Amino acid sequence: MRVKSSVVGLTVEDVQVSSKFLVDHFGYVEQIAADGFASLSRADGGVDIALHRRGLEVLPPELRDVLVAGTIVAFVVDDLDAEQERLRAEGVEPSLPIREEPWGERLLLVTDPNGVVYELAEWADPPSGR
Repeated sequence: MRVKSSVVGLTVEDVQVSSKFLVDHFGYVEQIAADGFASLSRADGGVDIALHRRGLEVLPPELRDVLVAGTIVAFVVDDLDAEQERLRAEGVEPSLPIREEPWGERLLLVTDPNGVVYELAEWADPPSGR
Protein backbone atom coordinates (compact mmCIF):
# COMPACT_ATOMS: atom_id res chain seq x y z
CA MET A 1 0.00 0.00 0.00
CA ARG A 2 1.19 3.49 -0.83
CA VAL A 3 -0.38 6.26 1.25
CA LYS A 4 -0.65 9.43 -0.81
CA SER A 5 -1.96 11.63 1.98
CA SER A 6 -3.60 11.46 5.39
CA VAL A 7 -6.80 13.14 6.53
CA VAL A 8 -8.33 13.34 10.00
CA GLY A 9 -12.12 13.80 9.98
CA LEU A 10 -13.66 15.71 12.88
CA THR A 11 -17.37 16.22 13.55
CA VAL A 12 -18.12 19.59 15.16
CA GLU A 13 -21.07 21.90 15.81
CA ASP A 14 -19.68 24.87 13.86
CA VAL A 15 -17.42 24.02 10.91
CA GLN A 16 -16.53 27.66 10.22
CA VAL A 17 -15.29 28.25 13.78
CA SER A 18 -12.91 25.27 13.73
CA SER A 19 -11.80 26.08 10.18
CA LYS A 20 -10.96 29.67 11.15
CA PHE A 21 -9.04 28.44 14.21
CA LEU A 22 -6.91 26.13 12.04
CA VAL A 23 -6.32 28.84 9.43
CA ASP A 24 -5.55 31.61 11.92
CA HIS A 25 -3.37 29.67 14.36
CA PHE A 26 -1.92 26.63 12.58
CA GLY A 27 -1.32 27.78 9.00
CA TYR A 28 -3.98 25.63 7.35
CA VAL A 29 -5.66 26.66 4.09
CA GLU A 30 -9.25 25.85 3.30
CA GLN A 31 -9.24 23.82 0.09
CA ILE A 32 -12.96 23.05 -0.12
CA ALA A 33 -15.83 24.58 1.82
CA ALA A 34 -19.52 23.77 1.51
CA ASP A 35 -22.52 23.84 3.77
CA GLY A 36 -21.51 21.71 6.75
CA PHE A 37 -18.09 20.69 5.42
CA ALA A 38 -14.56 22.03 5.04
CA SER A 39 -11.34 20.40 3.91
CA LEU A 40 -8.09 22.00 5.06
CA SER A 41 -4.45 21.32 4.26
CA ARG A 42 -0.97 22.70 4.84
CA ALA A 43 1.69 23.42 2.24
CA ASP A 44 4.24 21.32 4.14
CA GLY A 45 2.22 18.14 3.62
CA GLY A 46 1.16 17.76 7.24
CA VAL A 47 -2.04 15.87 7.93
CA ASP A 48 -5.13 17.28 6.21
CA ILE A 49 -8.23 17.93 8.29
CA ALA A 50 -11.84 17.46 7.17
CA LEU A 51 -14.50 19.12 9.29
CA HIS A 52 -18.08 17.84 9.24
CA ARG A 53 -21.06 19.52 10.85
CA ARG A 54 -22.98 17.34 13.23
CA GLY A 55 -25.98 15.76 11.46
CA LEU A 56 -24.42 15.90 7.99
CA GLU A 57 -26.01 13.18 5.83
CA VAL A 58 -22.70 12.09 4.30
CA LEU A 59 -21.76 10.65 7.71
CA PRO A 60 -22.90 7.13 8.61
CA PRO A 61 -26.21 7.32 10.52
CA GLU A 62 -24.66 5.99 13.73
CA LEU A 63 -22.03 8.78 13.68
CA ARG A 64 -24.07 11.76 12.46
CA ASP A 65 -24.70 13.19 15.90
CA VAL A 66 -21.44 12.17 17.57
CA LEU A 67 -19.22 15.18 18.15
CA VAL A 68 -15.46 14.90 18.31
CA ALA A 69 -14.54 13.92 21.87
CA GLY A 70 -11.48 12.32 23.34
CA THR A 71 -9.52 12.96 20.14
CA ILE A 72 -6.33 14.97 20.19
CA VAL A 73 -4.79 16.20 16.94
CA ALA A 74 -1.04 16.40 17.55
CA PHE A 75 1.62 18.42 15.75
CA VAL A 76 5.34 17.89 16.40
CA VAL A 77 7.13 21.26 16.28
CA ASP A 78 10.72 22.50 16.48
CA ASP A 79 10.38 25.22 19.16
CA LEU A 80 7.56 24.58 21.60
CA ASP A 81 8.35 27.64 23.74
CA ALA A 82 8.12 29.92 20.70
CA GLU A 83 4.84 28.28 19.66
CA GLN A 84 3.33 28.87 23.09
CA GLU A 85 4.41 32.54 22.96
CA ARG A 86 3.00 32.92 19.44
CA LEU A 87 -0.34 31.38 20.38
CA ARG A 88 -0.65 33.57 23.47
CA ALA A 89 0.15 36.65 21.37
CA GLU A 90 -2.68 35.56 19.06
CA GLY A 91 -5.07 35.33 22.02
CA VAL A 92 -5.02 31.53 22.41
CA GLU A 93 -4.36 30.46 25.98
CA PRO A 94 -3.13 26.89 26.44
CA SER A 95 -5.59 24.42 27.93
CA LEU A 96 -2.47 22.81 29.35
CA PRO A 97 0.72 24.92 29.45
CA ILE A 98 4.05 23.37 28.52
CA ARG A 99 5.04 20.38 30.56
CA GLU A 100 7.61 17.62 30.14
CA GLU A 101 6.66 13.99 30.45
CA PRO A 102 9.02 11.40 32.00
CA TRP A 103 9.57 9.82 28.56
CA GLY A 104 11.05 13.07 27.17
CA GLU A 105 8.08 14.58 25.35
CA ARG A 106 7.40 18.27 25.96
CA LEU A 107 3.86 19.27 25.09
CA LEU A 108 1.13 21.85 25.40
CA LEU A 109 -2.57 21.64 24.60
CA VAL A 110 -4.92 24.23 23.11
CA THR A 111 -8.64 23.86 22.53
CA ASP A 112 -10.67 25.48 19.76
CA PRO A 113 -14.13 26.99 20.35
CA ASN A 114 -15.80 23.67 19.35
CA GLY A 115 -13.79 21.77 21.97
CA VAL A 116 -11.31 20.18 19.53
CA VAL A 117 -8.02 19.64 21.36
CA TYR A 118 -4.68 20.23 19.60
CA GLU A 119 -1.36 19.11 21.06
CA LEU A 120 1.91 20.74 20.12
CA ALA A 121 4.89 18.61 21.07
CA GLU A 122 8.64 18.40 20.82
CA TRP A 123 11.10 15.87 22.16
CA ALA A 124 13.64 16.84 24.82
CA ASP A 125 15.81 14.06 23.38
CA PRO A 126 14.29 13.07 20.02
CA PRO A 127 13.86 9.33 19.55
CA SER A 128 15.99 7.90 16.78
CA GLY A 129 14.38 8.23 13.37
CA ARG A 130 12.59 11.53 14.18
